Amino acid sequence: MNGIIRLNVWMITTAMSMMLTAATGCSDDSVHTEPSSSAVTAPSVPAAGTGSGAGSTTSQHKPESQSEAIANKSIPYTQEVLASKLNVPWDMDIAPDGRIFFTERGGLVRVIDKGKLVEQPVYRFETPFLQEGESGLLGLAIDPDFTNNHAMYVYHTYEESGETRNQVLRMIESDNQLKLDKVIIDKLPGARTHDGGRVKIGPDGLLYITSGDAGKSSIAQDVSQFGGKILRIHTDGSIPQDNPFPDSPVYSLGHRNPQGLAWHPVTGKLFSTEHGQSAHDEFNLIVPGANYGWPLMEGDDSEVAVKDMSKLGPGTLKLPLVHSGNETWAPSGITFVTKGPWKGNLLAANLRGAQLLRVVLHSDQQSIGQLEPLLKNELGRVRNVMEGSDGSIYIMTNNRDGRGTPGAEDDLIIRLKPTF
Repeated sequence: MNGIIRLNVWMITTAMSMMLTAATGCSDDSVHTEPSSSAVTAPSVPAAGTGSGAGSTTSQHKPESQSEAIANKSIPYTQEVLASKLNVPWDMDIAPDGRIFFTERGGLVRVIDKGKLVEQPVYRFETPFLQEGESGLLGLAIDPDFTNNHAMYVYHTYEESGETRNQVLRMIESDNQLKLDKVIIDKLPGARTHDGGRVKIGPDGLLYITSGDAGKSSIAQDVSQFGGKILRIHTDGSIPQDNPFPDSPVYSLGHRNPQGLAWHPVTGKLFSTEHGQSAHDEFNLIVPGANYGWPLMEGDDSEVAVKDMSKLGPGTLKLPLVHSGNETWAPSGITFVTKGPWKGNLLAANLRGAQLLRVVLHSDQQSIGQLEPLLKNELGRVRNVMEGSDGSIYIMTNNRDGRGTPGAEDDLIIRLKPTF
């Protein structure tokens, strides 16, 4: 069935847990996750914007049921290239005046002003800034009050006393130039890989940060360490009083390498994407104080063995909404669509998957109904996606990141202009 993807989606209920325990005789050998609320199936449809047989992902488990597939309609946008020949663009945000500020992993903050790429960088990071492997200049978020304070927040890797670390800075913009204002949070674990790096301002006006486990998986379960976490702080770096762990920036734990954050535009619930160890990439619904299991659980695992209980951190264990099975998506940036025929859908950039995934939610606005691959193998590795205020969708490619096959014009920022 070319072009059809079957994805692992499951229901964990108390009754099912009891059945599994009875079947295995292991009632004392595990800790159970909190039951999920409903069973869903997410078969996808042939990739829009591609030819037939554009590649497929097959679940290792047959779904319990199948919901009706989405009609394979053409993409309701036209493509235009905003910027080309970029050096691994990683994150972007749009100022109220329409300027698009973005990072390049090698250490430049740049800007697209009035539809044109400004050649002069907005800021150039220098020593102790560090770029090795997946590390470097990563996330960027513009302050909600940018019109008045011209503040933005950037996440980058640096070296200190021979150690690789990450930090978030607040910077102030003037005439397309930046200056350092304040270190917001520092000494986050860093490495050549698993640096997380996404920064976003939530609907509550607070700063959310994804921090990877830096290749040290055990720290993801240690709430006293800030790697393998989603963090939540005020934009001045102080810790909110209503964070789930007192005097801690930790918002959720048990993550491996989370790279996507987006809030549902109606419910305000936080969704995240995360890279699995070997495939098993995840979409998660983030709950304050919850534990997402890494490295003690992954994929279809629904319990932690007794032998690993001493390694288990606090928080209710949560399963992913969906994972990629034995295939690899390498999901990164995500955005909710708020306008047009895809209103309410979640778009996810895929690096290894070389596509966008369009995620259609059920009527509960949190469980996943269907997934549709878009632009499969047309753009190569896709790092990030975001929606602009006019309904345009902006996409970043990452074919120069050392794992792609770059063309002469790579890397790109592409605008999908609405046709609705």
